[in-house]
Amino acid sequence: MAGIGRLLPTAVTKTAPKALLAMAVGLVLASCSNSDNAAADGSAGASSETLNLYNWSEYMPQEILDGFEEETGIAVNYTTFDSNEAMYAKLKLLDDSSQYDLAIPSTYYVEKMAKEGLLQELDKSKLSNFNNLDTSFTNTKVDPDNKYSIPYMWGSTGLAINGDSVDPTTVNRWNDLWDPKYKGQVMLTNDVREVFGMALLTLGYSGNSSNPEEIKAAYDKLTTLMPNVKTFNSDATRMPYIEGETALGMTWNGEAVMANDEGLTSLVYKYPSEGAILWMDNFVIPKNAKQVDAAHKFIDYLLRPENAKIVSEEIGYASPNLAAREMMDESVRNNPAIYPSKEVLAKAEFQEDVGDEALQMYQQYWDKLKTGR
Repeated sequence: MAGIGRLLPTAVTKTAPKALLAMAVGLVLASCSNSDNAAADGSAGASSETLNLYNWSEYMPQEILDGFEEETGIAVNYTTFDSNEAMYAKLKLLDDSSQYDLAIPSTYYVEKMAKEGLLQELDKSKLSNFNNLDTSFTNTKVDPDNKYSIPYMWGSTGLAINGDSVDPTTVNRWNDLWDPKYKGQVMLTNDVREVFGMALLTLGYSGNSSNPEEIKAAYDKLTTLMPNVKTFNSDATRMPYIEGETALGMTWNGEAVMANDEGLTSLVYKYPSEGAILWMDNFVIPKNAKQVDAAHKFIDYLLRPENAKIVSEEIGYASPNLAAREMMDESVRNNPAIYPSKEVLAKAEFQEDVGDEALQMYQQYWDKLKTGR
């Protein structure tokens, strides 16, 4: 997940090592039965067209899916993934059957997938609402002229503290998660880049490091955090806090907003002093997509300010749609958990593509970290 300012990685042309892909595909296959779920009924019977959308879980309001189907007669089959790696592996190795028409990877995967020929070029003549986007998020180094991608949402990964269990004033740094008094109470996202990014930041390194020594140092530090770790979660990171399974740890800002809205008003979201992790997610059309026209229609539907507003307000993440932000209630526009201050952004770091060799190294250490618990 990546975003503004430093949004943007160096081009990488190597394909991912097959061993890494095989591992990721195994995880994808093992989780398909749990994550693939239909998300639209409505008037699907009235049309022979079905748009197959591949997205993060709980990341698209049902109101949007229903509204699109009602307006166009195009049914939406909504299936989910819980990591960029799983999404990438499935599109890389399993999509010869044209299974997906639209996917939503994070920015640091857009360039990688485009370079590997996994994406179709967009036809912006079919995107009449493109100009509603904030130019801070368009024509980026990772995808000049938005040849392959359209920004969807952006946000941050920071600290979550349940004030009913832990005094929020005492937790201000990523490093605070290592305190032995939090044994068995910490939640981490199930995301190799985010977890290693956090550890790298605590060591004073870039969260986008490709330096083998720095990545090894991050792994060594993370091994000392494991006694405190209760669970990894990237399906709905608010749930371990809502269910009382964990008291503090990582979360995405939108999940914290949703947790507050769902009754856990004691959950506090903070930007850690070492720097938050920032990301942006984007619409892309896979190379083998069949319903290309429907995919463009769906993207353009989401670019309408009234629809982008619904998405941002319901799922709690920041919108790159400037026209939508102007329509939002002041309490949303000025919510620092959704739209960070310039000071927070200055210290934060956007995720970038680190290259396949470094990614393989991260993955190997990640597997050791989780199996060694």
